[in-house]
Amino acid sequence: MSLYANFDKFNLFCIFAPYIMKTLKGLFFLFLFLGFAQLLHSAPPPPPGGAPACWPPPCVPIDGGISVLIAAGAAYGAKKLYNSRKKSSKLS
Repeated sequence: MSLYANFDKFNLFCIFAPYIMKTLKGLFFLFLFLGFAQLLHSAPPPPPGGAPACWPPPCVPIDGGISVLIAAGAAYGAKKLYNSRKKSSKLS
């Protein structure tokens, strides 16, 4: 009697099904992501020969997020300084 007598096609499918499904799921999400990436391109450029979108031309909102980031960095640094001083006072 052969060692693989009871090892039919159904058993092979049951063994390899999780790997096949994992691969198919990964391919599905890959193609889904690539499909949506094609839809999410940037807006087309404005028509030539018109007024700029804002005046004066360097329209960059500098104060919008930088002030928040500076405040968050200062708070983080203060917390680190406080923790290091508290730790060094416990060791002394």
